[in-house]
Amino acid sequence: MSPNAFIQRWFRAEIAIGIAAILFVGLLIWTPPHFYAWIKAAHVIAIMSWMAGMLYLPRLFVYHCEAEVGSKQSETFKLMERRLLRAIINPAMAVSWVTGLWLATEAGFFRSGWLHGKLVLVVLLSGAHGFFSRWVREFSQDRNTRSQKFYRMVNEVPTVLMIGIVILVIVKPF
Repeated sequence: MSPNAFIQRWFRAEIAIGIAAILFVGLLIWTPPHFYAWIKAAHVIAIMSWMAGMLYLPRLFVYHCEAEVGSKQSETFKLMERRLLRAIINPAMAVSWVTGLWLATEAGFFRSGWLHGKLVLVVLLSGAHGFFSRWVREFSQDRNTRSQKFYRMVNEVPTVLMIGIVILVIVKPF
């Protein structure tokens, strides 16, 4: 990666984190009536979008492994993966984090054990997101070294994390 590309990515990441922080602080300060319900709805929609992308992207990797490097099919997969990541998965994750932290703060859930467990699982899901982002970049540069079988197994990681998160949120076992 060239120094300019690294700086551009770093700058975009700082901008995204700054926007998320501003939104989070703004949500803590300004709370009109029924706002909690609207933020909760936005959180659920963002989670659904994030999970849809996290479940689909590894499946695209499986199919991309079958495509010959440089083929039209491979180039199409590169485009699909990049667009899915940038247009759906990344924004959905950011909105999920901002709204989720606001909801937890507003409701006073930070003293609850179930939320601590959920946050661990969400951090792991975010880590998986980071790996997926790296793999999109590797595929875009025709540098994938992993097999279809690997991506088939990785495809289950978001599902397992999602199941754990849903159980913790609904059952609140501790």
